[in-house]
Amino acid sequence: MAVLITGSIVALVTPLQENGDIDYAVLRRLIDWHIEQGTRCICVVGTTGESPTITIEEHHEVIRVAVEYAAGRIPIMAGCGANSTAEAISLARHAQNVGAHSQLQVAPYYNRPSQEGLYQHFRAIAEATPDLPMVLYNVPGRTVVDIQRDTVLRLAEIPSIVGIKDATGDIAHVQWLIRDVPKDFAVYSGDDLSAVALMLCGGHGSISVTANVAPQDCARLCAAAIKGDTQTANALQHQLLPLHEALFVQANPIPLKWVMGRLGLCGPTLRLPLTPLDAEYEPLLEQVLGCVALTK
Repeated sequence: MAVLITGSIVALVTPLQENGDIDYAVLRRLIDWHIEQGTRCICVVGTTGESPTITIEEHHEVIRVAVEYAAGRIPIMAGCGANSTAEAISLARHAQNVGAHSQLQVAPYYNRPSQEGLYQHFRAIAEATPDLPMVLYNVPGRTVVDIQRDTVLRLAEIPSIVGIKDATGDIAHVQWLIRDVPKDFAVYSGDDLSAVALMLCGGHGSISVTANVAPQDCARLCAAAIKGDTQTANALQHQLLPLHEALFVQANPIPLKWVMGRLGLCGPTLRLPLTPLDAEYEPLLEQVLGCVALTK
């Protein structure tokens, strides 16, 4: 079996109108743009998509609209994670029913399950949605729980669990994963700053924040790194480094939404408890806009 997806996967923002409602017209426009720019897959309603403040009904509708509008032109990976196993199953069943390509399942947050709890959580979702391939999402900086390597290897034995998004930024850790997981199990970066290193070590792509504003360069970077073209991958990475870093001067997606607003890609609106970018960071982000000037 081939790896699920290779290359640049955008962790897409959820565009909002000024009144806070979801802007479905802009969502459709962003899908078209990513197809044109060479993005390989679109992940909706993840962390960058403000999933913590999206209602269940909105969550369902964003997935449905994205799948319907993409119409098979690009795979839609549906963010379906929750710290309640029952809620995660419900979201995943909806994504499966509307025809999503795959699901992204973050480690449960706040309730801090054990490694056995993590295993049982992901296994229950996989068994409930066997026809919707699952990508695990390990981001201990947000969830305060780490999906340890032995747990990933156990989960990789379940047929519908086909990959992991690793946002630890720990290259030694991901090298062990890449060495030990099955050949058809995908290891994706969830950290733009270390994504090139992960792919040059044998990883399969990047689920990227930066791809929201520099999709063409991110697609080229991933293709080069996966191919082993170190010179091209590093040149693109060096160009994008200031942008990668600047997009995290405050919690994602605060800086990203500000940059997207400046580029005319979507409005800068966020939902509380996220607030607009602090003015002190605006000059820095203005400086890095040059990194994406040719990709808009």
